[in-house]
Parts: sequence; C-alpha cells; structure tokens
Amino acid sequence: MKIKFDKQQYQIDAVNSIVDIFKGQSVKVSNFSVGAGHILGQQQTELGIGNKLELSEQEVLENIQKIQVQNHLKKSAAIQDWNFTVEMETGTGKTYVYTRSIFELNKKYGFSKFVIVVPSVAIREGVYKSFQMTADHFNELYPGQYCHYFIYDSSKLERVREYATSNNIEVMIMNIDAFKKNENLINQERDTMNGKRPIEFIQETNPIVIIDEPQSVDNTDKAKEAIASLNPLCKLRYSATHRETYNLMYKLDPVDAYEKRLVKKIEVLSVNSDDDYNDPYIKLINVANKSGYKATIELDEKKKNGTVNRVRKQIDPNKKNNLFLLSGERDLYHGYVLAGIDCYPGNESIEFENGRVLGLGDVIGGMDGDLLKRYQIRETIRTHLDKELKLVYKGIKVLSLFFIDKVANYRAYNDDGTWGHGKYAQMFEEEYMSLVKLPKYQTLFKEDSYLTNFDVSEVHGGYFSQDKKGRFKDSRTTKDGSLRSNKDDESFFELIMKKKEELLSFETPLRFIFSHSALKEGWDNPNVFQICTLVETKDTFTKRQKIGRGLRLPVNNEGRRVYDENDNILTVVANESYEEFADSLQKEMEEETGVKFGYITQQVFAPITYKDENDKEQTLGYEKSEKMFKYLLEKNYIDKKGKVKESLKQDLANEKFNVPEEFKSIKEDVERVIKKSIKKLPVFNGKDKINIGLNKEVLLGDEFKQLWDKIKFKTTYSVDLDSEKLINESVSEIKKLDPFRSRKVKRENALLKVEQSGVTGEGRTMRVYEALEEERRLPDILRYLQEQTNLKRRTLVDILIKSERLKDFKKNPQAFMEAVMKIINREKRKLIIDGIKYERIGDHEYYEQSLFENEELVGYMKANAVQVDNAKSVYNYIKYDSETEKAFAEKLNNDEDVKLFIKLPGSFVIDTPLGNYNPDWAILIEKDGVEKLFFVIETKGSTDQEDLRLREDGKITCGRKHFAALENGVKYDVANSYEQLKENV
Repeated sequence: MKIKFDKQQYQIDAVNSIVDIFKGQSVKVSNFSVGAGHILGQQQTELGIGNKLELSEQEVLENIQKIQVQNHLKKSAAIQDWNFTVEMETGTGKTYVYTRSIFELNKKYGFSKFVIVVPSVAIREGVYKSFQMTADHFNELYPGQYCHYFIYDSSKLERVREYATSNNIEVMIMNIDAFKKNENLINQERDTMNGKRPIEFIQETNPIVIIDEPQSVDNTDKAKEAIASLNPLCKLRYSATHRETYNLMYKLDPVDAYEKRLVKKIEVLSVNSDDDYNDPYIKLINVANKSGYKATIELDEKKKNGTVNRVRKQIDPNKKNNLFLLSGERDLYHGYVLAGIDCYPGNESIEFENGRVLGLGDVIGGMDGDLLKRYQIRETIRTHLDKELKLVYKGIKVLSLFFIDKVANYRAYNDDGTWGHGKYAQMFEEEYMSLVKLPKYQTLFKEDSYLTNFDVSEVHGGYFSQDKKGRFKDSRTTKDGSLRSNKDDESFFELIMKKKEELLSFETPLRFIFSHSALKEGWDNPNVFQICTLVETKDTFTKRQKIGRGLRLPVNNEGRRVYDENDNILTVVANESYEEFADSLQKEMEEETGVKFGYITQQVFAPITYKDENDKEQTLGYEKSEKMFKYLLEKNYIDKKGKVKESLKQDLANEKFNVPEEFKSIKEDVERVIKKSIKKLPVFNGKDKINIGLNKEVLLGDEFKQLWDKIKFKTTYSVDLDSEKLINESVSEIKKLDPFRSRKVKRENALLKVEQSGVTGEGRTMRVYEALEEERRLPDILRYLQEQTNLKRRTLVDILIKSERLKDFKKNPQAFMEAVMKIINREKRKLIIDGIKYERIGDHEYYEQSLFENEELVGYMKANAVQVDNAKSVYNYIKYDSETEKAFAEKLNNDEDVKLFIKLPGSFVIDTPLGNYNPDWAILIEKDGVEKLFFVIETKGSTDQEDLRLREDGKITCGRKHFAALENGVKYDVANSYEQLKENV
C-alpha cells in the first residue's frame, strides 16, 4: 500500500503565502552556464551555486503586508531578520506544505538550495520519510524538477560539497545539534575540503532555511547563532505551537482545522470511578521541589452549602498540611496530616503522620488505580473493535495507541535478561480475548476475514527505545521535553519511521501500540482512531501532543485519503471527566497557539466585505474593525483585552444586539464573526454519542416520493465563454492596476577588515537606484500567460495591446505578468459561471433513494445533533454544522406548514467547474392547506457575495441553474435564517 496525496486548497494557500513573499523576483537567465544550459535565478559563488535574491527589503515588506491583509493577519512593520512564520494545526500536513513550497520556489524563482533544521531524531526521520513518500507525487506535479534530499551525516562530509555545487534542487535535513557547537565537525577545517570548514560551503549557497518546530529548534541564543551561521537567504518557520510568530504569513488554528474537517473530530470517552464520599479519598497527582517541597493531591471537599466536590489542593509540610482542614472539616480525614514529601525520581510519594504512604498516582479510598486502568484498556479495545466492524469493509485498518507511564508496566525484565509481560500487557491480552469472543464481533473472525488466524501477542506491540542489551527503556528527554538524540533512540526511530505504510497494511497483524515518550513528537499515523492515556498527571505529555498522534485523516488500503466525517472520529479514552479533559485541552491550545476562546481582537472584523456607493466590493479593513471593537468596549460588551461578557451573549441570543449606523449593512456579518469568536473547542462527549437512524416509513411514504421525484434527476453542463467580454473585462481591470516601479539595484561600499576571527566590512554605505531598462532581458510573457490561463496567444495579445500597459512590463516584468495573470483568471472564472448551461440528462439518470440507506451518521446531543419529529424527516435526528443550521432545523420541525424536510446526504452532489456541490436542505411546504411547494435551500450565516467567496458563490449559481434545468417547479434559494425562507413562500 502506498499513501496518495490529494490537492487541498488550504495547503495551496499556505504554499502561496510563502511563495508570494518574493513576488516580483524575476526568473531570468544568469550570466553563467553549467553544461549545455543556463541556471535560472541563481548565482555562481566561489564554492558552488547559490540562491540569488534581487528584491529590496521594502519590496519584500510590501509583499508581506499584502499577503497578511489577504489572510486576515496582523500586518508586519519590519522584515524581522527575514523570518517568516506558518502556523498549521497538527495533522494538516505542514511537512507536505513546506516540501511543496520548495518546488514552487524553484519553479517560479529558481531558488535551489534549502536546509531543513529539526529538533530531534524523530522529526528528522519523519521528514526524510515524508520526502520518500511524496517523491512520485511531486515528480508528477513538477516534471523535470529533480530534487535531491539527504540527511546530513558528519561521516559523509563530501555530500556537503556536492550540495553546494549541484544545480538541482538540493535539500539538506539536519538536527540543530549537528552544527550549533564549535566542536561539531561541520565547523572544523578539513584538508579534504581545501582547508575550508564544511559549513562554509553551505553559507556560500545562501540557502533558504526551513525550521521545523522552531519552538524546539532555535529556543536558545546559541541555537539562534547556529541558524544565522548558515547565512540564510530567509528562514521559514513551521509549527502548530509557535512561541514567537515573526512575520506570520499563514494561520490554520485548531478551531479552523476542526470546523473545516481537515482533521478528525475528537470524542472523549471518560473512564473514572463514581465518587463515593463515605470513605476518605486521597490521590497523589504530583510532587515538586522547585521552591520548597510541595505536592498536589485530589480529595473530597465539603462546601459551605453542604455539597461535597472532588477538588485538587496543593500541600506542603510547612503550611497547608492538614487534610481535615483542607476537606472542609470532614471527619473522615482526621489523622491525615502531611509528614513529608519524597521527590526522588522513581520514588515520588508523600507520607502522613499516621504512617500511611501514598505513591504517585496511587489512591487511598476510591477505586484501585490498576482496576481503573484495566477498565480503560477494556473500553479502548471495545471501541477499537466497534470501529473495525464499521471500517474494515471500507478497506480502512484501525489502530489504537496507548501512552503508558513506565515501560516496565508493559515489558518486564528478569535478572537474567529474559522478559515477560508487564501488567498492562497481561491486562490487554485478557480483556482482548474476552471481548473478541462476544457474538457481536464474530464477523471479524470468520474464514474470509483478515483476522481469521491470529495470535493475540501479534496484535499488540511496544514502540520504545532500546538499551545496548536490547531491553526496552523509558526514553530520556531534555528540559524542553524533546527527545535526546542518542544511538539507542536512532535505531528505534529508524524502525518506526520507515514502516508507516507497512503498519497500515492488513497483512501486518499489529493493531494496538503501547508507547512511552518515544512517540512524543515526529510521529503520527493517519489510522490511529483510539488514544488511551494510562498515565498520571505528572506525565510530561500535553493533551495536544497525545491527540496529535491521531488527528490526521485516515487512508484506505489503496492509500487514498478518507473524508467521511462519520468515520473520522478520534476517541480519547481518558481517566478524567469529559469536562476536565476538554477544559485542560482548551487551556493548552490557548497557551500554545495564542487562540483565545471567548475573546475578540481589534482586527477580527477586518475581512468583512461590503458594497460601496459605486456598488463595488470593499473590505472593511483594520481601521473600521478597530472602530467596531471600540464600540463593543463602550457598550460594555467586552473588556479591554477583548474578553466577551455575558451581556453580549444574551443580547445576541435575544436578538437585541445593535451596531452603529455605518455598520448597519454588515450587522449580520459582525454577529457571525462574534459568534465564531465565542465558540468553544469542538470536543465531543462520548456519552452523548447517538447513531442517527433512518425512518423507513417516511422514506417509503408518498410525500417523500413527491419531493424526491422533483429533485433526483441529474444534469450535465456546458460552458459558453464570451471571448470578447473576457478581453474587455480583463483590459478594464488591467488599466486600473497601480503603476509599477522599476527594479531597484543596490550598490554597497565597505572597507574590508581582516582579523583572526575572519573578514568583516566596516564603514558600509549603500546606494539604491533604478535598473536600466535596456540591460533587462525580458521573459516570454505570452508563454507564461498561456501556461497560467490556458488561453490562445491571439486572445492574450489582444488583452495586452488594448491594456496599453506594456511599459509597466518593461519596468517590472515578473510583477506585471503575475498581476495580469490573476486578473485574466478571475474574469475567466466569472464568465465561466455566467456562461454555464445545465441540461437534464434524461429520465434514467438520477440519484437513488439508497443514498440515505448507505449513509451511517453519528452525532452528539448538545453539540451537533437535534431530535426531530419522526413523521417529518427521514432521520430521527438532524446533524447540523452550525448554529444557523440548528436553528433552521428546529424551526422546520416546529412549523405546521412544513410536511417534510431532508438534510441532503453528502453523496447528493451537483457537478460544477469549481468542484462538487452538495446543497443543504430539500423541503416540502404546504401553503394554505392546498398548494405544495418544493424547495432546495442553502443555509449560510451570511448571504453577502464576497463573504461566500467567488468559489462558493459560483457553486450556488450552478445550483440555481441545475434545478432550473429540471423544469419541475423546484425553487432553489439561499437563506441565512428560516424567517428569510418563509418570506419567500
């Protein structure tokens, strides 16, 4: 099985957000040649071939600001040492994005030297494996662009020279530890390199440095110096959890990733004991000695109103140490006075004056800790098998991942070096063999099943580091939590990183993976559907790190990505309540990403669009957004930091929210932005899960038949493109372009100073002047535009001549070509939609009713599902994607005029030039008790054309034309509320 890669628009957007930083950089023939051909966009150096940047800082800064406005991000005021940041949620393909950026930067500007710097062996191996997996994919996308990638190895320094002298795309992958110390071989003079230091060959190439997980790479001054020593043209920074966001160019935060279904949904299955307040309950959570010995415990506290709650308290020998007082004077805690705290690794514990000793994670009273872990293991296996029942016949292999506190709990060693099962492995095998015997799971083990003959010991396995005797061990970590690079770890990571696709094969029996800190970073697998945490709170893993191992969308046995949201659910089996898990995960995300749940920023309204007095689309912008922010502050709807107050939530819910007169036309858009800002992280409670059932009585009824017979027929489309209109509209827009400035040339003078430490420049002066037009070798603009627009040369010649802007092409060829290309493609897209025609194919091409029977829907009460009248819908619950859809469904359900309403299945799609389009609702309304009206409705939080973007607007236009072509009285419309629909009835 080989994983395949799809085109994802958000990834293309992230790539373009970096590539467009260098917009205006010309790809031109250089003044030297290698072999028979010329090198594009590069320069010859003493030691090889290097990247060449022609743009001035001001030109790059202008590009940066344009991209940031387009991506609705805060504008940068400076270059910030040529650092550019991309923030992408775990599991959304940041490695793919920066790899594709390498190819695009080479294709557009000729840049060919890249260094990828990573913090650990795990990530280094993961990056290398990613290059291997995507090699064929990128060869197809970029034919003729050969990319040579390799891991830096200090024993093979000749590769560094080859890297410097090659005229192909060269990518060197290296650990920060490989070059940040003076004693590293890369920083030492070598006779085999003519007395040069290997790093000098890299410096001469002026590489583009890509930093993977910069919060763990250049988080010290020494590391920053090491990065600077590479002499980078620029530094591209990629992570989900940046500590510093220099020049933020693209952002895909956790909420966006979950809402756009780019990662799996998260479901929490809580496994904990019922609270029993009749016995003393004490659990040791952690111990510390940073500023005096302290411990955190969990106990039952009596409140003033008499209720008893389970809470966490910090205790120390000198102050808070009497649990009788800390519990609200509950008699059960008499005698439990802290006597001492032991923080020694492996022996963490506390002792009470009554002689009782409590180890880390241990409990006095309540359920035994091992019994609770057994229940967790059982529920993980049960959930795993349930998903196998559903997914194995779709060709999707299910994996489960356990995080454990000690390797010895899974793999126990004897003094003679032999080993056996630890307690977790024993629990697993006992629970697995017990569950697989249940009748429910027998279909998984029938003769034609992949699980027919299996050995339970092959179903589970441990992924740990090994010591020199071959024993598994707890991986050592650095202070920042990243894995230390050592030979034992390297051998382990080589095993796991190079067999991801083999692990996904049904032929490989392994399905349950136990790990210590070895899988903390640098590894994930798309088919991890369960994560179980058999670890106490002291664990150095954050919840984000744990769930990050399973967020990526799954693949089937053909290696194709699966997008069915009913299947794409990551179940976290936790030993805490759903509320505790969700709250702590949300806090981690706020701390790590800067996303503030329940906060509004000053620039949050800037992307909203409106039509000015000339009926032209305009963006609200930062100044007006700030004005709206101040209005909310004055109305006491938010505090100075932007935190939303209860008064704003209530006024929104009661439809009492108003805006100043100048914002009246965009009131609904302002409300939509605020509602999104106050959303919580979409984590679902496993106990609220419901299977959405089909109501066959309605499906087979007359009213459904009447409605379905109106909308079920398929159509085909053709496009009539008006060439003259395309030329005229393009010319009109090109004439409106701002004037183009000529390319600037920099001239620097400096007095060279030669010292023991090296050669430096003093007294530097700079002069900037315009390049002479006659010195410029102009690129083939017609060839470029043909490739980018797919239009005939004659059409393009007409557009260019009539625009009367060719002088600007001479001033700045690359910027002019790109601006013209964007205008032509935008106008072409509009005219394609305007000129599209749909025709019904005939009576025998239609969507079958089985679309409903084949859909297996899963929802969560209180989160994304609402119960409806069984007589009015084909489903007993409606699954909604937004509060707008929820309100729409509830009002449809309560309206006596509505006889039937259907949430159209995802497989009901209309073919359009912009991709498949799936409308929201089909509705049958009875007017005045006699006339029956049939509607297909698209529900949107806003019906503003620009807000829906050209792509969504185009799909809606195609939807209108599709249903009009059916010629059977179905009315297609867009509504942002049920009231708007009723007005049109």
